[in-house]
Amino acid sequence: MPGSPTARRRRLSIELKKLRENSGRTCAQVGEALDWSGSKVNRMETGSGRVQPSDIDALCRFYQTSDELREFLKSLARQAKVRGWWQQHGTGVPEWFNIYIGLEQDASALRQYQCEVIPGLMQTESYASELHQTGKHMTSEARARAVRVRIERQAILTRPGGPSVWFIVNEGALRNVIGDRAVMREQLEGVLAAADLPSVTVQVLPLDSGTYPATGSFTMLGFPAPEDPDLVYRDGITDAVYLEGEHHVSEYTRAFDGLRAAALSPQRSAQLIKSVCKEYAG
Repeated sequence: MPGSPTARRRRLSIELKKLRENSGRTCAQVGEALDWSGSKVNRMETGSGRVQPSDIDALCRFYQTSDELREFLKSLARQAKVRGWWQQHGTGVPEWFNIYIGLEQDASALRQYQCEVIPGLMQTESYASELHQTGKHMTSEARARAVRVRIERQAILTRPGGPSVWFIVNEGALRNVIGDRAVMREQLEGVLAAADLPSVTVQVLPLDSGTYPATGSFTMLGFPAPEDPDLVYRDGITDAVYLEGEHHVSEYTRAFDGLRAAALSPQRSAQLIKSVCKEYAG
């Protein structure tokens, strides 16, 4: 069973949609049969609304599922209400980013291209703190909570059975001074330490790489269960976009493979990072 509340909610939505589609009915038809609105059925299938165990009972009777499947779905519905560890930090984490962290915790593979800053899973506390200084709307306490969450997320890199992680970082992110030279030196040393982990691969896309197939940062998440399809995550200032479906995933996979081919090898990337790190020490 998926591990995080977000992943459980996502699996529940997928299973409910599958049951309806297998029945050959629309959301409106299911809602009418159960004296619900079609929008309620749609919200259950998109994960945008809470699903009560009593709702599961009604749907399973209607779809004539097995008792075993009904109990499994009810268990997902109950556990989807559990708060994740990152949600204990309150306003330090935006609601839209709560969803991403929950999915990240359950992923078996992460592929990320970052064009402006060092990926969050490799950021040092000093570097992350400097980045959050731009959040003028946040209180100092909220900024501190946001930094703590970012650092605690990094535990997945060394967690037994954690995801395999592949980072492609634009060279500009290495040379964009966040804070001061000491902060950057420490940060690049942190990237090198992360690159030494058995589950982590780091490549640098050099400034002279020419054209390459990407127009912004993105993350691809893969999951261990075949019932949980891969997805693409892109975030903005106030919200995030989650792209699912074979077309989106295949296009971003093609883009990531192109970036991987254009980037330096992991060995040459480490050499470049060490070189830039020495520049900050000078």
